[in-house]
Amino acid sequence: MSASQHETRKGPASAGPIFDVLSAIVRMLASAGLITLTVLVVAEIGSRLLFNSSLHVVEELSGYLVIATTLFGASLAIRNNALFQVGFIYETLPPRVRQVLGLVYVALAMGICGVLAWHSFLLVMSSFARGNVAPTALMTPLWIPQMLLPVGLSVMTLFLLERALLQLGIGGQR
Repeated sequence: MSASQHETRKGPASAGPIFDVLSAIVRMLASAGLITLTVLVVAEIGSRLLFNSSLHVVEELSGYLVIATTLFGASLAIRNNALFQVGFIYETLPPRVRQVLGLVYVALAMGICGVLAWHSFLLVMSSFARGNVAPTALMTPLWIPQMLLPVGLSVMTLFLLERALLQLGIGGQR
């Protein structure tokens, strides 16, 4: 056997390469958001300490970045099956019951995320059509940060779909 056949792949089970690519993109976006958030907060602290003046945009931008990192981080937690569950009860159930409950959970979560994604998309379209802007120094067109909601919720829905595929035995490389 070649060395590559003995190589162990790390990371969550995958239902296909499209989910792996999406995960890599989301991981990079979440990381960039967290780094940018940290830099902005440190810059604001430095500005206040050294110059006794605020940058006036950090609060707004950090709010947007918190939303982005939360949604992308939750998406990655779904993919890694790292969300909270009551394991000591769940593990006592027969495997078939666990599979059915897992599929029910995934179906409900996909439905909820799908509805939220759709309605947040309608909010984005409404803000865009009306030309709504944030009442802040940046006067950010609201549809721009609002896009985080349907995008983040759609990514969650896709990773929930991957969970369902894996529970049904479709995919599962790793």
